[in-house]
Amino acid sequence: MRSYIRHPTDVPIELSPSDRMHDDHSRIKDVSVGGLSLRSDIALELKSLIKIRIPLVEPPFETHGKVVWCKKNQHDYEVGVKFIDEQDAYAARMVEQICHIEHYRILIKDKEGRDLNIEEAAQEWIEKYARDFPSFSSSNRETLN
Repeated sequence: MRSYIRHPTDVPIELSPSDRMHDDHSRIKDVSVGGLSLRSDIALELKSLIKIRIPLVEPPFETHGKVVWCKKNQHDYEVGVKFIDEQDAYAARMVEQICHIEHYRILIKDKEGRDLNIEEAAQEWIEKYARDFPSFSSSNRETLN
């Protein structure tokens, strides 16, 4: 059994320092109790307030956060964002699971040629991966460090 669940790298996230959203090809890395980490093409300024939007779900998930760290990688930046509203962590966690299920649905279509509706994909994903999906108590606490 894996000790962690792989996070799909194709779950887009839109970021904005103001009311205007822009897509810099950012991707969610993981979600923990108080925030999330993501990969971004651009560096984000420490302590800056940003608007976060995940357009993959309907209606799109939107919240606000504060950049708490930003590390340069070889080709992009890894960024830690603390949620402004603690309740948003639970909503973001649900969105993350929905994104995993949608990713699974697309993967099954590509690999096996099976067209699953969202309910079928959710049922299969839950049976196969839900037990490996980290709980908040075992989530990567490094998001906010």
